[in-house]
Amino acid sequence: MKLGVSSYSFTKYAKDTKCNYHTICDISKEIGFDGIEFINLSRMCGCAQEDEMKTALDLKEYCAKAGLEIVAYTVSANFLADDLNGELARLRACVDIAAALGAGIMRHDAAWAKRPHFRYGYKDAVTEMAPRIRELTEYAQSRGVKTCTENHGSFFQDPERVKELIDGVNHPNFGWLIDIGNFMGVDADVIEAVSIAAPYAFHLHVKDNLYKSGAEIPPEGWHCTRGGNYTRATVPGHGVVPIQQALRIVSQAGYDFYASLEFEGWEDNIQALKSGYAYLRKLGL
Repeated sequence: MKLGVSSYSFTKYAKDTKCNYHTICDISKEIGFDGIEFINLSRMCGCAQEDEMKTALDLKEYCAKAGLEIVAYTVSANFLADDLNGELARLRACVDIAAALGAGIMRHDAAWAKRPHFRYGYKDAVTEMAPRIRELTEYAQSRGVKTCTENHGSFFQDPERVKELIDGVNHPNFGWLIDIGNFMGVDADVIEAVSIAAPYAFHLHVKDNLYKSGAEIPPEGWHCTRGGNYTRATVPGHGVVPIQQALRIVSQAGYDFYASLEFEGWEDNIQALKSGYAYLRKLGL
């Protein structure tokens, strides 16, 4: 596996310094990452939505010169949106951005929550969303882009739910972005979850978390899991996620693409990335 980094990992740094994407790419290359993935280009570094295509083409050229591979493009999505036609049109435009970047993977959300006025569970949501996601991945396939969703966003964060969604879409161009840290948000056992997810892997996020039992009083900034426990993102190697074991499971399942570091903790942004990079290199990435 090669080692990449998500531009999302630079969120705090970009906010504090008002830097542009070139600076993020330069720091990523300087630290030693092999590749980089970008998240919604209009969300960071002052890129206006109407300039996304221009920014994508610029980044493709800049990263090529720097020797930094563009691994993936990550976007928000809601396949239970009321304006589904509008959402699908927006997501097809996102596929076009991924293609312009030269990214072979586009990750999108499934849905953040069930519709409040519908009394149904995730199985009903899978039935409703699967043909819509299939339609998008068929378009993406025509542009040379694979699509995937992530165990992310509470409603589709459980390994069994994501598996059922991917099985429901049933298309070779659609798979799983496995985030090994996110499983803790729904109190899933990380190793069991990764074992379920590994055969479907299209991409991989490496994230680490601190953990406190729900019997404790959490400090400020901790996330409450579905089961009432608490987590906080931290530097890879500093938390309780069994990163090495998870990577081994995914590798044994045949995955040999990128592992991307995704940092969203409280620690100093750049130092956290340097430390996380050094730790992951020690694991053989």
